[in-house]
Amino acid sequence: MPAPRLSVVVTRRLPEVVETRMKELFEVELNHDDRKMSREDLVEAMKRADVLVPCVTDRIDASMISQAGERLKLIANYGAGVDHIDVSSARQRGVLVSNTPGVVTDDTADMTIALMLAVTRRIPEGLAHMQAGDWKGWAPTAFMGHRIGGKRLGILGMGRIGQAVARRAKAFGMQIHYHNRTKVHPDIEEELEATYWDSLDQMVSRMDVISVNCPHTPSTFHLLNARRLKMLKREAVIVNTSRGEVIDENALTRALRAGELAGAGLDVFEHGADVNPRLRELPNVVLLPHMGSATVEGRVEMGEKVLVNIKTFADGHRPPDLVVPSMI
Repeated sequence: MPAPRLSVVVTRRLPEVVETRMKELFEVELNHDDRKMSREDLVEAMKRADVLVPCVTDRIDASMISQAGERLKLIANYGAGVDHIDVSSARQRGVLVSNTPGVVTDDTADMTIALMLAVTRRIPEGLAHMQAGDWKGWAPTAFMGHRIGGKRLGILGMGRIGQAVARRAKAFGMQIHYHNRTKVHPDIEEELEATYWDSLDQMVSRMDVISVNCPHTPSTFHLLNARRLKMLKREAVIVNTSRGEVIDENALTRALRAGELAGAGLDVFEHGADVNPRLRELPNVVLLPHMGSATVEGRVEMGEKVLVNIKTFADGHRPPDLVVPSMI
């Protein structure tokens, strides 16, 4: 007789093609109304599933993992970041964790450049002016922004996405600088004409634009804190498409309101959907609802990676995108 199929619980709606393929391969419980699961819901799901497929909105801590049943063997995360999952606790209980790295690199890098242009060229202000019917015609000094060509870009985190941002920014004529735990390969530095800064303090004080592209870890929490934000030039712009926790959001809001920074483009926030309301009031701030990976192609490819990780595990092998604590 054929072996029983794995029981899989998916916490949010995924692209239809991905859900359909999951139904073909596994015993799947889908979240048809896309309601965000509570802590209690997630714990119950982990008790009845062989595999849980969560996403960034699902925080899974040590306490929740300790309540999971013996059946749970794999948390196949739908997304590259795993800071919302206590990977160490999961591994201690014999639960593997996988993710979906690489597939949204270009999409996130595109959004980073889009936010950079939106802030520096005041695109939302112009759009709001047009939608309100207030435009009376062109004027020499109306809606003047700044070009990004020739400006210094400081990239915080030179992984896949950071490098993709650098390639795009270089095409716009920007000068590439970066801070990372280690220097990238000399060939990459040469290709990007990138300057490495061992000291983040030294880098941020010299940049025209800061792009946050590092993951959220204990060592990067509030990496851009009040002290470092004060080091930035008044003409500087910050763009964040990575994780909101890397920036002290309250300190950033104060700096923007005081005119100590020229603007910000944010796709992620320190407290998720609970955005500092004062940020919404600022005309030089562009806020997006975590859209960095929101392309049809990217989201389907994320789902395909989840499928491969689960199927490989079901066949008795190590998931190709296995996450281990030392990677975090």
